Amino acid sequence: MMKKVVLVILLSLLSLSTFAKEQTVTLEVPTMNCATCPITVKKALQNVDGVSKAEVTYSSKLAVVIFDDKKTTVKALTAATANAGYPSTIVETETP
Repeated sequence: MMKKVVLVILLSLLSLSTFAKEQTVTLEVPTMNCATCPITVKKALQNVDGVSKAEVTYSSKLAVVIFDDKKTTVKALTAATANAGYPSTIVETETP
C-alpha cells in the first residue's frame, strides 16, 4: 500500500512539470491598412490551436495574443498572420 502511495505522489509531481504555461506575445502587423484588416488577422490567430485570446488593434497595428506554449509557438502565430496576408514581427513576449 505504501509503495502505491509513493508512486502516486511521484507521478503527480512529474506531471506538474508538464503543465502548459500561458504566454503573451505582442506582434506588430504593419500591413493592416484598413479597419477590417484586424478581423482577418484575429481570425487567423484564433484558428491556431492553443490560442486562448487575440486582440488586434488597427490604430496601433498590434496584435496581443495569449496562448498555451505546449500547443503552439510564436513562430506558428507569425506564420498564421503571414498566411492570412499580414506578415507580423515580434514586439514583446512575456510569461505571466
